[in-house]
Parts: sequence; structure tokens; C-alpha cells
Amino acid sequence: MLDFEPRDVALPQGHFIDGKLAQGGQALDVMRPSDSKLLGAIPDATAELVDEAVNNAQQAWQDSGWGHRPPRERGRILRRWADLLDANAGELARLEAVGSTRPIRDALAHEVPFTAECIRFFAECADKFGGDAVPTRRDSLGLILTEPYGVVGAIAPWNFPLSMASWKCGPALAAGNAIVLKPSELTPFSTVRFAQLAVEAGVPAGVFNVVQGRGAVAGAALVRHPLARKISFTGSTLTGASIMSDAAHHGMKPVTLELGGKSPQLVYDDAGDLDALADRIVRGFTSNAGQACVSGSRLIAQRGIAEPLIEKVAAIVAQLRPGLTWREATRYAPLISERQAMKVDGAVRDSLAGGAQAYCGGGFFEHDLGGYFYRPTILTGVGSDMLAVREEIFGPVLTVQVFDDEEQGLALADHPTYGLAASVHTRDLGRAMRATRRLAAGTVWVNRFGRTGDFIIPTGGFKGSGIGKDLGRQAFEANLRYKSVLIDF
Repeated sequence: MLDFEPRDVALPQGHFIDGKLAQGGQALDVMRPSDSKLLGAIPDATAELVDEAVNNAQQAWQDSGWGHRPPRERGRILRRWADLLDANAGELARLEAVGSTRPIRDALAHEVPFTAECIRFFAECADKFGGDAVPTRRDSLGLILTEPYGVVGAIAPWNFPLSMASWKCGPALAAGNAIVLKPSELTPFSTVRFAQLAVEAGVPAGVFNVVQGRGAVAGAALVRHPLARKISFTGSTLTGASIMSDAAHHGMKPVTLELGGKSPQLVYDDAGDLDALADRIVRGFTSNAGQACVSGSRLIAQRGIAEPLIEKVAAIVAQLRPGLTWREATRYAPLISERQAMKVDGAVRDSLAGGAQAYCGGGFFEHDLGGYFYRPTILTGVGSDMLAVREEIFGPVLTVQVFDDEEQGLALADHPTYGLAASVHTRDLGRAMRATRRLAAGTVWVNRFGRTGDFIIPTGGFKGSGIGKDLGRQAFEANLRYKSVLIDF
């Protein structure tokens, strides 16, 4: 039985600096998404406290020699960290469930194991990539040396707090950097325990610091800090653009940005089993109540399959019911906050006013839980200029557009702003490969939707969906800088 009571969960409340919890800044209330009740509070970091955390990380990085330790030693420490994450899976899952939109069953079965395996993957990268000897003249030797940046500043989102933190901390630490992480102020607690376990595993105190607070103050101060030599951010396209500008104006530092998406699910009429296909479509736009940057929120269906497919999708989502994230039976997540709920509902209302039709959904569940649970919504009759098609909603809303031929389908699938992910459903391999080549997206899935545990496959977007990659060797190498050396004999 996975059920638990929120009052029984011990919250690590505070910043985490130099290996211990720290206070500093006015108290900022944190609410439980499931019932909108007070969960706890965190200190809202000032720019001065962020300065302290980054300076502490720089000093700890220098004093510990973390960046100069043998790569396999760093790898061993990270593997111990992953083992501790597994050993404390129950505690971490409860922290994740009580404070985020992740139901306890999903947190235990997916979030914590995924986080641990991500750390293991990057632990193995530590001594596998970096540096080279290159051909030059006969009487000289060319070397490409790699070295860590120093302090990496990371800003993680609220939708998958633990796993998104692992995407940033794993490669940075494996490459020999120190890291200062700012989790979302909406989901701050599980990442502090994540950092505590890193230090327990042997990461030197101060090499992994966590600062709490709002993005406009703490996040901005981290990005602008002169000792934060690289920035990694996951979040909205608008915020990503601001971070890119700040990074350019405060030290010309590199950035990795995984930003918004408006992912198409392109379905041809030869896609096969309708029941399996409908299940894929549903998971693509209702997982975490649509609060995922890769959410498959645009169904582009060929005319011959569109109507029966929509019927099956609607029948599946009609079975979904809201529930508290600390109950094992819960399968459908709440929206993170009232603000997010109003954004989702506003986008749907705007599109309905513009002529779209709600095939199903369009509004909140009636319940007495207290949180914001939005009914899975299918919008038909939409145009490409409607807000629900044009902008990332970050909610369980699926727009439907119908096409007749291959060229028309590809044109509808291509989005003018976003290019994070896309999926193609067809049994024709040639058609699948033509679509894969044409779609301007950083990830294309064929006959599936969603990531797997194959951490070797990088993720990242084109266009307004970001620059750089998380996961894969590309993420590890992005945490190293390259130095060219030419030696004459």
C-alpha cells in the first residue's frame, strides 16, 4: 500500500549550502497541488545569498580538487549516489508526490528509478569522453584538452523536479564541475534531499549547492553571477530568451536551454491498431495532465482515420478521474497551481470563442479535493492561428487538424515557433523516414510517443524550443570546455 499522509512527510526546508541546510530570505509559502493547502515554506533567496552560494561552490571546487580528480573516482562517487537514491526511493517518492503533480505510484515506479539511472549513465561518461590527439605536421603534436568550467548554474522546472534536476547535475558533476541548482519555488523540497544524498555519497560539501527562491530574483542572480561559467535551464521559451540575453551581457557564458514545445502527433491512415494508437495519443497529451514540454498536444490526423480515432481517444479520457497524489489509486495529475489552471482554461475559452468546438472536456472536474484538475479536452475545428494551436498551453488539451495528403500533413505538423519533439504514426517505413527528415524537431518518435530509459539519446529542441542538448554524450561534453594545444618538437 503506497498511500501516505502529507503530515507524515519530513520536509528539508531551506537552502543547501556547504553541505548543510541554511536559511536566508523571507519565507515563501509552498502549496500542495492536489488540494491547494499549505505544504511548507522556503526562504526566498536574495541576490546576496545567491552570491554566497556561488562563491562557496567556487571555493569548494578549488579546495576539493573535484575537477582534477581521476574521472573514475568521480564516477564511483556518482554511482554511490545513484545507489543511495534507490535505497531512499520511498522517502524521495513521497517528497515528490506531496509537493508536485506526480502521483505516488508514478513517482516510485518512474521518477526515482529514472533519476538514479540518469546519474549512473553520466557516471559512466566520466572517463569515456573528452580530449584527443589530432594529426598535424610531422614535427609537431596537436592535442585537444578538455577541462570543466568551474561552477555551473542550473535552473530546474516544476513539472518533473527530480528527474529534471538529474539531467543537469549528472553531467555537470561527472565532468568535474561544481553546481548551484535553483529548483522551482513551486516544487522545492525533493531536490534538497537529492543534494543531501550526493554529499552523503562523497561529493564534496559545497560542490553541490541548492538555492531556493523565485526565478526573477534568485534565478536571475545565478545567471548573472560572474563565477557561474555555464547555465543550464529548462522552462518556458520566454524565460529562456531572457536567460540567453542575461548570459550574453554578464560574462558571455554558454547556455543549454530546453524550452517550450507544441509537439505534433502526425497520424496516417495506415497507422494500424486503432486501440493501441488511441492509447498512445492519450498518453501523449494527458501524462502529468499535459504539463510536459514534449506533450503531444496537436493531433494531425489523415481524414480516413480521424473520426474513429477521435472517438476512441475521447472514450479513454472519459475514464480518467482526479485524485490526490498521495493515494496509490490516483492516475490523473492536478495542475500545479491556480495560475496555471487559469492559463489552461483561458486558452481553451479563447479558442472556443474563435470558432473551435469542444469534442469533449473544456472545463474543470467537479470534485471536493481542493486542487485544480482540468478535464482532458479535445478541440476540433481549430485553425493554426488559434491560441490553443499557436501557444504552449501546458495542460491536457489536444487540438485536432485533419489532412488529406502527405504534403498537407507535414505542413500542418510543422510549427512556426516550436520544434522540440514530434511523433509519426505509420506502417510505411518510407513515409516515416520522409516525415522524420522533414519535421523541424529535435526528437522524432515513430509509432510511439515519449522518452525511454535510453539515456544515450539526447533531447533538445530546434527554433524556439531551445539550444543545446540534455542527456546523451552531448550533454556531458557540453559541460566541458575545449583547449587546443600545439607542441613543436
